[in-house]
Amino acid sequence: MINSTLQYGPGCTVAAVEQLTGIPIDHFAMVDFSGVVNMSDAVGGVSVCVSNNVYDPDSHLKLAKGTHTLKGLSALEFLRTRHGFGDGSDLGRTYAQHIFLTQMINKLKSAGTLSDPLAVLDLANAATKALTVDTGLDSIPKLIGLADDLNKVPTDRISFTTMQNVADPNNADRVVVGPGAQTLFNTIINDQSLTTSGGKSSAAGAASTAAPSPSAAPTVPAADISVQVLNGSGVPLVPGRAGVVEAALVNQGYSSNSSTGDASSAAARTTLSYPAGQAEQAKQVAASLGLPSSAVVQGTGSQLTLTIGEDWTSGTTFPGGKATPAAADTKVAVAGTHLQTGNQTNSCAPVSTQDTVAVNGVGMTPIQAYAASPSVPNSAP
Repeated sequence: MINSTLQYGPGCTVAAVEQLTGIPIDHFAMVDFSGVVNMSDAVGGVSVCVSNNVYDPDSHLKLAKGTHTLKGLSALEFLRTRHGFGDGSDLGRTYAQHIFLTQMINKLKSAGTLSDPLAVLDLANAATKALTVDTGLDSIPKLIGLADDLNKVPTDRISFTTMQNVADPNNADRVVVGPGAQTLFNTIINDQSLTTSGGKSSAAGAASTAAPSPSAAPTVPAADISVQVLNGSGVPLVPGRAGVVEAALVNQGYSSNSSTGDASSAAARTTLSYPAGQAEQAKQVAASLGLPSSAVVQGTGSQLTLTIGEDWTSGTTFPGGKATPAAADTKVAVAGTHLQTGNQTNSCAPVSTQDTVAVNGVGMTPIQAYAASPSVPNSAP
């Protein structure tokens, strides 16, 4: 379980996330329980909505249906509850945390806090007491710089997602990486937007630190483009060349139905042939591999066929070429991730309708637990 890495320190957790996703992690910030209390107090409380009455005896969160301003201990109860929301697991908790963070960011931005030097200084001072950070963020000036960067990003370009996942076939209480997750990871790795069509940058997000992605959304999503990769790398053939390049294409988001094989004979030069009507798909694949336009030719076959020649005997980018990541299919990248963007301020945390809690030893829903516990005070008015 990924959270078991915390016993070895946050650096180990960062390494685990990098290994799981392939996403390089530049910086981290870890907030412990007391830090949540301190930071929520520092921002003057955070307004959140719950979809129904909710009581989780384990976290002690008890809220009536509607909107509440949480600070201190009540904020901690909201962020910790794992039985109150969604399916009553850690996944439901992440959805609620997305909402909390969205509301906190909006409060900071709408109040002008992040553009007020004195207010930012106060927040940075509070953060140094509440957060464990890496050396890249280990001073007040660095934290102030981070706040300035965040202030430049429009709220609709800030995204919170939960990785696509499916039940672990070997353990009903666990989940594993699900279909679509690699597309999400690749979109982030390639600095492509999760909030615009085709992963494009936009004028509204020009202040974002993300690098611009390909200038136009693909007419056909990469996931729908399959490529036959043939090894014609010489005599004798370089072992495994077709498999290496095919795997690189799939990792970029191209169809897992792509195939490999050996060419009928050695090829002096690498070519990508395409059937009539698939010129745009061929250009997209060529750009992803760094192939020159001279390598792209119309063929007589029925599918895109990449024949690796003697001029490309190693690596996944054509020698001398500059690979351009496949344009992101935003819908595929965020499908099933419970995407919450920073401008969705009307979202309510979905209270669980399953028997996820118990009162006096009797299993029930958090909604029923609220009604069964009139003597327990609410966490917030």
